[in-house]
Amino acid sequence: MLVGPGVALAIVILLLGWVIYMTDMPGVAHTDTLNPPGAREIAMRRNLEQHIEILAGVIGERNVWRHDNLEKAAVYIENTLRDMGYGVTAQTFPSAGRKVRNLEAEIVGTLLPDDVVLIGAHYDSVQGSPGADDNASGVAALLEIARLLAQMPLLRTVRFVAFANEEAPFFHTREMGSHVYARRAREQRVNIVAMFSLESIGYYDDTPDSQHYPLPLYTLFYPDSGSYIAFVGNLCSRTLVRQSIGSFRRHSAFPSEGVAAPGWMRGIHWSDHWSFWQEGYPALMVTDTALFRNPHYHSESDTPDKIDYPRLARVVSGLAKVTMDLANPQAAGES
Repeated sequence: MLVGPGVALAIVILLLGWVIYMTDMPGVAHTDTLNPPGAREIAMRRNLEQHIEILAGVIGERNVWRHDNLEKAAVYIENTLRDMGYGVTAQTFPSAGRKVRNLEAEIVGTLLPDDVVLIGAHYDSVQGSPGADDNASGVAALLEIARLLAQMPLLRTVRFVAFANEEAPFFHTREMGSHVYARRAREQRVNIVAMFSLESIGYYDDTPDSQHYPLPLYTLFYPDSGSYIAFVGNLCSRTLVRQSIGSFRRHSAFPSEGVAAPGWMRGIHWSDHWSFWQEGYPALMVTDTALFRNPHYHSESDTPDKIDYPRLARVVSGLAKVTMDLANPQAAGES
């Protein structure tokens, strides 16, 4: 059935309004040349490189089918957190005839200990890949944020959780580590006020047309080069997405983009934040957009030398400050 020009125009206006609602974010995305790194970022870069080299270089592919490597990665994460002064607890569960575990460390809030800000990243890699970007980069970021916040008094509790079993065939199943964790958190009535999934955050490319999108319409609103970090959530997490990217833009002179879209849309639900949506928690993914940018995604060439460590350090520094803002709502100006 043909529609008149007036109806067609109304449809276009509604569609554009919907996309603007999903993509409208506070603050201004940084577009200038990045400043030279400070001493703290240089030190952080060395730490990030060490974490990723051990996880994706020395250990390599790590999953249930490379269970020894998966456990080596878990031990490395556990020991690194303990060396920072954290107590670490393991949430063990069966998977494919093996036992795997999520790892948790926390800073208990001084004023609002029952409010939990959760920073999570999966430490397994897909079969056939050493998983430097996906997701040693996210785990390295988790460890560095934990280091920066260690011993810091925070009003809310902050938990750092490394998840097993994010990759296929466990993705979006009951054996997904984050699903196990989120379900138990809901059963225990844990009040998670914000969850961040750090998912593939180390690959950047300034080349024009290096960035692709699941919907053509997004090309009207986002850059065509893969030079930014993205904050991605569903519509129910829109407030958290806007709050988080606003904080990031206040604290970090690094390009950033955000979207809060229906959770069923392609790419929106592709990580551990999905598990927390299933339990009604606000959650988002921080990502370099993975396969929409990185040609090494889920391949044997996803190796540590492909990571842009200076930019990863800049992103992690900003995310640490976002975490502090979320953990100190009064200081950050929240009501």
